Amino acid sequence: MQRALEQAAAASAVGEVPVGAVLVSGGRLIAEAHNLTRTSGDPTAHAELLVIRRASAHTGSAFLLDGTLYVTLEPCAMCAGALVLARLARLVFAAPDPKSGMCGSLANLVQDRRLNHRVALEAGVLAEPAAVLLREFFRARR
Repeated sequence: MQRALEQAAAASAVGEVPVGAVLVSGGRLIAEAHNLTRTSGDPTAHAELLVIRRASAHTGSAFLLDGTLYVTLEPCAMCAGALVLARLARLVFAAPDPKSGMCGSLANLVQDRRLNHRVALEAGVLAEPAAVLLREFFRARR
């Protein structure tokens, strides 16, 4: 999770919302990224989607069956759906997102029994440092 926090800080340094993500598989770091929505002008350039794309390119597979994603903010509906479609094994996130979080806050898409895959979930790991990054980022923009 510390590496995801470093990615979040890098995002903030370039004017992006400070969300960072890393994907680990087999005890090895496979991919890492931070938000690039503002830089790229692409509303889908969330850290989670960028990591999934990079990990899939690295492994040569659309399925990340033994992967664990560490992310600093609870994933939104788009990202949560992508985690299910990638058949990710596990998600660990730091701070909850009460406005758009879909992994426990508004709903829990990654563990919805109606879907063909469910992701193991752990929330709140290093929540305070992640929340501080987010608060400082938005405070500086007001």
